[in-house]
Amino acid sequence: MTVKEPHLQTLSASEQFFTHMWIALLGGIILAFPYVLYELWKFIKPALKDTESKPAKWFVIVASILFLIGIFFGYFLLFPMSYNFLINYQLSDSGIVQTNNTLDDYISLISTMVLVSGLVFELPVLVYFLTRLGILTPNFMRKYRKYAVVIILIAAAVITPSPDVTSQMVVAVPMYLLYEISIFVSAYVIKKHKLEV
Repeated sequence: MTVKEPHLQTLSASEQFFTHMWIALLGGIILAFPYVLYELWKFIKPALKDTESKPAKWFVIVASILFLIGIFFGYFLLFPMSYNFLINYQLSDSGIVQTNNTLDDYISLISTMVLVSGLVFELPVLVYFLTRLGILTPNFMRKYRKYAVVIILIAAAVITPSPDVTSQMVVAVPMYLLYEISIFVSAYVIKKHKLEV
């Protein structure tokens, strides 16, 4: 999906410079995320038993992959849909109000969409740890699946403000699949570690 070509403006002399710094920082965080997780794993590895070390290693790989998939999803699908709708939205057809988008607003929208999407894709990892701690069970997630579907649809409608149902489904379907994968992850943890449900 392509973004309507933006015509951006800056409202201060330093805006372009600080926006450039912010983009570099954000890019560095995204690119360094797998390495940061790896360093975190190396830090906690000495405290783990051999049986706990292997799952922790997989945590680094899976969490990194899910985060990067979320980043790509946010940048290539979520952001273009939201931006194209918001930039064309008009309170009235009179043309009294014109949208003059600033560079800061544009970059802020991209950063928010991309980072939120990356974090949402970490749901299976979060469920893994919550299940290990005994806070969450697959039975609980199955029991409240219908409520989860409603919440996912509401979240998809908020994230993609376009009234187009297709764009909402583009967001809702991956979120629902993440929920189903999380149920499977929770059930796997219960079975493998023989935790009480």
